[in-house]
Formats: sequence, C-alpha cells, structure tokens
Amino acid sequence: MLSDEQWSDLEPLIEACRPHAKVPSPHLRRTVEAILWRHQNGAKWRALPAEFGPWWMAAQTFIRWARLGVWERLLALVQERGVRLGMVFLDGTNIRAHRQAAGASPKGGSAKERDGREALGRSRGGYGTKACVMADGAGRAIAFRLAPGQAHELPHAVPLLDRLPDVPKWVVADRGYTSHAFRQHIWDMGARPAIPPLRHEAPVACPDWIYNNRNRVERLWARLKEWRAVATRYEKTAASFLGVLCLAAALDWIRR
Repeated sequence: MLSDEQWSDLEPLIEACRPHAKVPSPHLRRTVEAILWRHQNGAKWRALPAEFGPWWMAAQTFIRWARLGVWERLLALVQERGVRLGMVFLDGTNIRAHRQAAGASPKGGSAKERDGREALGRSRGGYGTKACVMADGAGRAIAFRLAPGQAHELPHAVPLLDRLPDVPKWVVADRGYTSHAFRQHIWDMGARPAIPPLRHEAPVACPDWIYNNRNRVERLWARLKEWRAVATRYEKTAASFLGVLCLAAALDWIRR
C-alpha cells in the first residue's frame, strides 16, 4: 500500500500528531495502510483484506483519531514544508452521501438538527455535503469547511482565510464568492481579490492572468476525488468525513 520511502516520510508525521498510549502500537504501519486502503477503495470496513489485520482495529483507530483531530493536525504538519501564498484559491463542491451516511446519533436533537450538525442536506444534486477548500498557489489543500449540501459557499470563505499562516497576494474564487463585502474583506487583510462579478453586476477588476490559474484548485478536487470515500460520503459524522478529506489532502502534499 505504501512504499518504504513513503512510510519513512509519513511515519514521523503520524507519530507527532497521534495520541500516545502507554504501550506503543506494534502495528502502526499496518493500521495506517488499512485506513488508506479502505478510504481509497470506498469499501466497507469488514471488507478489509486479512493482510491488514482485524478490521475493527483500523475502524476504531480512524474514528477515534478523527474525533481527536489527528488528521487535521497531520494536514497542518505537512504544510510546514512551505505554503505558497502568491495565490490562494477558494472552491466548493457538492459530494453525494451514500445512504449509509445517514443515521448518526441525534444526541437529543431532531433529525434536522442532527443533519445540520453532521453537514448533511438536500440540494439539487441530491442528499449530500458541501465541502469547501482553500488551496495554496501550488494547488495543495490548506483547510476545509463542511456544510449541508444546500448551503452556500460564501459564509465559509472568511473562516477559511482566517486559517492562513500569512497574508496572500491574491485570493482567487469563482462567481459563487462574489460579494462586495467579501472583496472589501480581502482588501482589508492586505490581499487582492480575483473574483468575477455576476452577469447582472457592474464590472470589477479580475485580471485574467490571475483568474485563469483557478484550474489548480479544480485539479486538486479531481485528485482528492480519486479516493472513493471522498467522491462519495460514506461517513455518518462530519468529524469522520473531515478526517477523510484531511488524510487525502495530507497524502497529496507528500506525493507532490
């Protein structure tokens, strides 16, 4: 699943961000490879090949680490290699949810409240999740935000920009992010917006030589969706699905 070179690159990062038990796990590599296999193939946990050990060990490890934010910390660690902030890209995509993604514990609330909490909702594309990403100038994911499928992307733009380690030169996004208030926010933070206006709006500055680079974030989504557990949401909780996205993005950083 992982070459020795890839594991030597990934192991210190996993060790740095995972919770440490009194007795170190003797099967860390096997467990991580089982988690990767499951999410890249979109299979059921019980379908894990026997060579990866007990399926429940990998399932419990992934879910527990997702709740503890381990996969988000892993994504943050790989970014220490250097985030390119000449341009920053914002983009969102609708991800269809498999029927097994429904049915998380309501935790005392209604089904509607549960779906809002777990970032599930109905849009024209069906039942699913809206995933918003912020990518650096090289087209590598920096951070994610999740919302129900019918939600708009714009409310998640400022929280994503707040997670940047520094001020970028340009913030590039499509018409879904057009807003005078948002453009002003970008100017106020010291960056320049490259967001085209809606067709009925007055023209605004959006240099083609900058905006044409937006295909980098689209190619990022294409790479991430090669993981079947990203292209289709199988996870019941938002924390677990965010973990899948962060894990896929961290591997994308390492392999590029």
